[in-house]
Amino acid sequence: MKKVTLVLISLMLVLMTGCSLEPPGWAKPKAAGSLKDAKIGLSISTLNNPFFVSLKDGVVSEAAKQGIKVIVVDAQNDSAKQSNDVDDLIQQGVNALLINPTDSASISTVVQSANNLGIPVITLDRSADKGDIKALVASDNIKGGKMAAQYIVDQLGKNAKVIELEGVPGASATRERGKGFHEIADQQLKVIAKQAADFDRTKGLNVMENLLQGNPDVQAVFAHNDEMALGAIEAIQSSGKDIPVIGFDGNKDALDSIKAGKLTATIAQQPELIGQLAVKAAKDVLQGKKVEKSIPAPLKLVTK
Repeated sequence: MKKVTLVLISLMLVLMTGCSLEPPGWAKPKAAGSLKDAKIGLSISTLNNPFFVSLKDGVVSEAAKQGIKVIVVDAQNDSAKQSNDVDDLIQQGVNALLINPTDSASISTVVQSANNLGIPVITLDRSADKGDIKALVASDNIKGGKMAAQYIVDQLGKNAKVIELEGVPGASATRERGKGFHEIADQQLKVIAKQAADFDRTKGLNVMENLLQGNPDVQAVFAHNDEMALGAIEAIQSSGKDIPVIGFDGNKDALDSIKAGKLTATIAQQPELIGQLAVKAAKDVLQGKKVEKSIPAPLKLVTK
């Protein structure tokens, strides 16, 4: 049904532009050097996560400095809603799209729709599996996964028994953080259980409760984000155990938890910087400048 709709939209665009295959004027990138009346659409996977709120804030603040209008939409961790949201942004005439995908595969169709209309797409924190992405602005998730595994090895020694809480299946961050973690863990640790908790604190709590029952000898936990890590800590405290937990993101709640002696460590990203770099990349693209395909934001290990 969605494909049929996209075909009909494409046919209508052809008719509206005098049977030309050129996209309508509002869908074309800004002329080189011109940012007058530029409008960017920002699609966030969820604003129910402090990390992505900070990322959004970085986009909005940098866009204001550049005199660019931003329209923000929240996918609420629903890939179908995100696709519809991006379609709506396209209809509103945005000149560029900044997308933080809920699912890297599902978002590909609307990325390709934007490509067909000549609207540049930049992804933040997570990539899209298909389509032309002008730039991915993100931390090196593979490196971050390695940092987490190496920290556990350094603290507990080789062959420590570890549980891994995975993010949203299909998200590039889930794949990459897991890949980096296992590059070291498969050689020097024993991953006795792993399960998705979808980057969500409540799910992290519930999944961790179940995994603790089946794996009472666990010695450490690596969670693909801080929200799941904070949920895991609640489950561990309720069980009366004392198990180190390492998260990923460096959001405020996680940093406060580290100071309080609860969360052991986090691989801290800089979400506001990611947002700022994405706007700068969009500006360069709209002005006809070349940008790097991968724009990294530095990571750091934070402990008490």
